[in-house]
Amino acid sequence: MNQPHPKSTFATARASGVLLHISSLPSPFGIGDLGSGCFDFIDFLARSGQQYWQVLPLGPTSQVFGNSPYMSSSAFAGNPLFISPEQLLRDGLLQKDNLPEYDEKTFSEFSVDFARVTTWKQKLLAKAWHTFQQQHSSAELDTFFAQLIDEYHWLEKYSLFMALRERYGQQGWSQWPKKIRRCQPKAVRKAIKELQEEVRFFQFQQYLFFRQWEKVHAYAREKGIRIIGDLPIYVGLDSADVWANQKIFTLLSETGEPTHAAGVPPDYFSDTGQLWGNPLYRWENTGAVRDKLLSWWRQRLQAILSTVDCIRIDHFRGFESYWSVPAEEKTALNGSWQLGPGISFFEEMKKTLGELPIIAEDLGVITPAVEKLRDDLGFPGMKILLFAFDGNPDNAYLPQNMSRNCVVYTGTHDNDTAVGWYLSEDVAAEAKEQARRYANCPHADAGQFHKQMIYLAQSSVAALCIFPLQDVLGFGNDCRMNKPGTACNNWLWRCAPGFITDSLAAELKSSTAFFGRLPAEK
Repeated sequence: MNQPHPKSTFATARASGVLLHISSLPSPFGIGDLGSGCFDFIDFLARSGQQYWQVLPLGPTSQVFGNSPYMSSSAFAGNPLFISPEQLLRDGLLQKDNLPEYDEKTFSEFSVDFARVTTWKQKLLAKAWHTFQQQHSSAELDTFFAQLIDEYHWLEKYSLFMALRERYGQQGWSQWPKKIRRCQPKAVRKAIKELQEEVRFFQFQQYLFFRQWEKVHAYAREKGIRIIGDLPIYVGLDSADVWANQKIFTLLSETGEPTHAAGVPPDYFSDTGQLWGNPLYRWENTGAVRDKLLSWWRQRLQAILSTVDCIRIDHFRGFESYWSVPAEEKTALNGSWQLGPGISFFEEMKKTLGELPIIAEDLGVITPAVEKLRDDLGFPGMKILLFAFDGNPDNAYLPQNMSRNCVVYTGTHDNDTAVGWYLSEDVAAEAKEQARRYANCPHADAGQFHKQMIYLAQSSVAALCIFPLQDVLGFGNDCRMNKPGTACNNWLWRCAPGFITDSLAAELKSSTAFFGRLPAEK
């Protein structure tokens, strides 16, 4: 797992890539996984002249939080739902007759049924675990898990956290008995001993995930594809990270409830702001607390840089200043801005990790101080074309106002698709007209609009441009990935295998070549 990461954020040459989460990959097992669909997609990217593949956070998700990859039980662990049954068969951990019953009617190839997929895959992983135990002696298992915990520093606490959640009926950790709620060492050792079987099962799942991911990552590098990962600045309150590291977060010492929570103030998206509920970091502390906080962040960055080539940091502005909302508030209205750690944080990280290949998510209301931090660090920011067409010639997302050191997107996982935007009754006719004129296609119809947006992105001066696969395919808002502020019917879209064709690869490669974004010939 511990592969060195590249020492520069991006190559100097122009490039492009595709945004597609693992869950959206083609697969016969109800959700995209790390099997043949993943390798086939890498081949598609290589054939189409792309050099980057951007994914969403890879951590475990929960139906309690709407299956959002941004509300994970761990900042370090991988999602067991992404483990490939094909790979388990190939590794001898399953036989074909071990697979839980399914056929083409069990799962849709167009969307994820998380409840059904979770039940099905848990049965599958339990059978693989049983086989693994039968293949090894007790002493061999002891050695295997001791080595696994040595390799993954976070694994013991994470696996115990998940086992304890099962013991306590999926209650949040703040509702557990006091000693284990406070993560007291003696209580932790006792629980690990009592729950050894359950703890090892969760550790086994992480072993499978990272072994399969290493093969995917190695294949991507072999094909000249760099993977952009996604790192949310905050972690969920009900996570192994907060439970195991309570002193570095804004928590009440006795109950574990947050004293202050993360969010953003009122803006043009919401009159009351957004109250996310994540506990904040104790950046204001000095001494041992700050040392532990910096150590945790160092480990977090090191872990993700061993699994991907670049990182998009979600809500980058929180490193300059962050919106702090008292826990008793019901909206984000009555928060206040607090200074973040600033450039000193990144300088501290670089001492151990070297240059950091980071994309700064700098969307929304951004101050000059945030822009200065981004620019002083040399990190590229994000430009979203669908935000450009408001009639303001100074709009930062218009192609002529971009700088080279940025990443331009047609849209992201949180936006309408390009075609969905064009068809939306909520988008002014003047905005659509402006978009058509920028693409020099005044009479374009909705069926071609995604191609105009890709044209604009690739023709821009931005060093890197990224398109969601939905925009490459010209799909509408029924294929949108997420609608912020809603809890249901998100993260469901899947791409059926029949859509990823050689003709699509040839068309994308042609436009990529025309705008000088193909990889250099070896």
